[in-house]
Amino acid sequence: MSDNTETARGGRQTKIGTVVSNAMAKTVVVAVEKRAMHRLYQRSQRRTSKFYAHDEENRCRVGDQVLIVASRPLSKLKRWRVREILKRSEEK
Repeated sequence: MSDNTETARGGRQTKIGTVVSNAMAKTVVVAVEKRAMHRLYQRSQRRTSKFYAHDEENRCRVGDQVLIVASRPLSKLKRWRVREILKRSEEK
């Protein structure tokens, strides 16, 4: 497993990522970056996945580093919840 994803025994999956959009009500888009080796060239590559996460109080801003946790399906695309904001963005 990568260092962005943690799964404890019997626990929920968590990921650390950066908020890239907060334009929707109570929803943020979180980009999670992982590193993977190229099969043929053995070169490290960056891969980015986007996850829609529920933000009940609309506290997250673009650029914030957040911890998201897996949950039941909340809508067509939302399967994650924002647990905490790890680092605030410098922009206002």
